Amino acid sequence: MCCYIINGGKKLEGETYVSGSKNASLPILAGCILNGKTSKLYNVPDIEDVRTTLKILEYLGCKVKRDKNKITINSESLNKNTIPDELMRKLRSSVIISGALLSRCKEVMFSYPRWL
Repeated sequence: MCCYIINGGKKLEGETYVSGSKNASLPILAGCILNGKTSKLYNVPDIEDVRTTLKILEYLGCKVKRDKNKITINSESLNKNTIPDELMRKLRSSVIISGALLSRCKEVMFSYPRWL
């Protein structure tokens, strides 16, 4: 187990890199639907679940741009309230998007997500 031992009397300063988390990123990506404007996210992991979520957002009409560690999502042009079956079934957490979509569009249609 790692630990830090700090002997008092000295100023503690420095920087560290915290890697992105899928479990934090997916709800934040879904939340980008809500503002109807541009959202910029940093340190989002480049994994299949994130890529699928971005495909769903693009299908719904959001403009998505990924540049290295930054993702820009503009949800102003959101124009659909139905998540297609083939994208919905790619990951279980796709149901997260339905809440944000329901709040924005007042109606949403989607199939069952993939279950293990």
